[in-house]
Amino acid sequence: MQEFTDFLAKQPPFNALSNEDLERIAGKIEVEYFGDSTVIISAGEPALDHLYIVRTGSVEVLDRGNVVDLLGQGDAFGHISVLTGLPPQFSVRAAEDTLCYRLPDPRTLVSDASVLNFNHFGTLVTRRRLTASAVMSDAQSSVTRFMRNIVWATGADSIRETAELMSNSEQSCALIRDGGTLGIVTDRDFRSRIGTGAVGIDAPIRTLMSTPVISVPQSLTLAAAFLHMVESGVHHLVVIDEDEKPLGIVRAMDLASVELRNPLLIRAAIESSNSIEELSNASKMLYPTLIELHDSGIPGLHEGALLSAIVTSILTRLIDLSNDVLSPVDHSWLILGSMARAEPLPISDVDTAILWADQNNPDEVAQEIRAGASIFLQRMETCGLRRCSNGANADNPLFSRSRASWVEVSQGWLTDPTRAGALLLSAIAADSQPINQLTLGRTITDTIRSTTRSREFLSDALRFTLAKKPPIGFVKEFVVEHTGENRGGLDLKQGGLTPISSLARWLAIVDGDVRGGTIERLKRAYSSGMLSQEESEILGNAFRDIYQLVFDHEVAAIHAGQVGSTWIEPQHLDSLTRRHLRESFRAVASIQSRIQSDWETRIR
Repeated sequence: MQEFTDFLAKQPPFNALSNEDLERIAGKIEVEYFGDSTVIISAGEPALDHLYIVRTGSVEVLDRGNVVDLLGQGDAFGHISVLTGLPPQFSVRAAEDTLCYRLPDPRTLVSDASVLNFNHFGTLVTRRRLTASAVMSDAQSSVTRFMRNIVWATGADSIRETAELMSNSEQSCALIRDGGTLGIVTDRDFRSRIGTGAVGIDAPIRTLMSTPVISVPQSLTLAAAFLHMVESGVHHLVVIDEDEKPLGIVRAMDLASVELRNPLLIRAAIESSNSIEELSNASKMLYPTLIELHDSGIPGLHEGALLSAIVTSILTRLIDLSNDVLSPVDHSWLILGSMARAEPLPISDVDTAILWADQNNPDEVAQEIRAGASIFLQRMETCGLRRCSNGANADNPLFSRSRASWVEVSQGWLTDPTRAGALLLSAIAADSQPINQLTLGRTITDTIRSTTRSREFLSDALRFTLAKKPPIGFVKEFVVEHTGENRGGLDLKQGGLTPISSLARWLAIVDGDVRGGTIERLKRAYSSGMLSQEESEILGNAFRDIYQLVFDHEVAAIHAGQVGSTWIEPQHLDSLTRRHLRESFRAVASIQSRIQSDWETRIR
């Protein structure tokens, strides 16, 4: 059942559930296998009392025989009929050999059904996208600029024949029509399976092909297609027209001429690392790539999300390579702070915590796990990732605890703000994201969800949150440092980003749902009535603009061979930017003041 809960914990909308709810659902799961082209749901049949989640393989959604969507791992189907009580509107069939989880109406199994916000059919809306418009001319041009002709084959063609077609056309892949299924085979498939003798050269090409094929519209920019490859973990994209017919193929190596370093190569190098040294070498490509993506005009928050994703992949691989020092006791590593919110800056360090399953010999286990964590953090630093200079590290007893200890201390922070460090530590815990052993690692956020926040805590926590004010005065435009090395400067992280992210975190704690980053939390606060739409938009836009300004400033410093910093001197900004920053500060300060005076009336 652990496999079920860990899988569901990654998939919306189940990732919004508590561990207890996940376990109840997991206990009702039935595993069903469907062969290629098997019809799983027929349009117009009686209303369903169960839904499916794709575990492996893929399914096609059909509207009167036409494929209107392709659902892959983690996508749900059948839920529309279950939720509405109406017959299914669309048919669903397996696009390949597919394994599904079948479960009854989840609303009957969870403590709060309102958090189950299913999408309709959602491969295009549920996946997190790291795409953005680029400003440089090459990256903003259409993906068709680098499109190659398609080599076509049928599923029954032999591998030998398909290889000859690809060789004669000087292409590295071919699209395969196999009945109603569209697949792809690449030169990597030939090397990994033919070269090793796993498949014979005269076997049908369908034995090598992969499905589903990842496609993008011809209107997509090169930069967006490039990041789409990073998200999907593929090196070939099929370009389609308005009627979703394949037009051509674009390859990762072709996009290298756009003068962007390839995060796909970093990801592949990280995942294939067989030693700490190999992982360290792969990780060193991260920050040069980040700089080049920035120079291509990718918005800062998108780059921050990309940085967070790759750092998480580095840590995940490092855990796999550190079995020699990490305890065999079940434990979950967590990232904290801006990295957990997917909002790190180029100079951000990595805050970590660790949580382990309760044991009969707690002191011995704690000592063993912290000793291993200390070596792990040293290895992390060889990969170019700095540990937290303020002590938020997994070898610190404050941030390395058993499950029971985390529950006890988290509940204490939320109910008694007078406990030592309660306000600071509860804020840190709210910004936590497990990277392995997910259901175990969700203990902290589940505790925040289930613990009643006392009025005293919310009041003191708000006062703690609002202690960070935007640096704007009644007389002068900005309140700057008057002494020290940053004299005449503004700290845009502490004075600009922190007031907004801290307020968004407080709002999330009030709501009991601390998922996501600052922008997502502000949107949920509007949905729950804690913020007006105008307040949510003002805070969100201010956060985006200030984040971009800080990101640009840090990258400029790195380009100049200097150490990046969140400090700027206002006189070095152009007049328009300075005026916009001043207006953002004043708007944030005004919202802070309103919430301070009427926060109790905003809570339902």
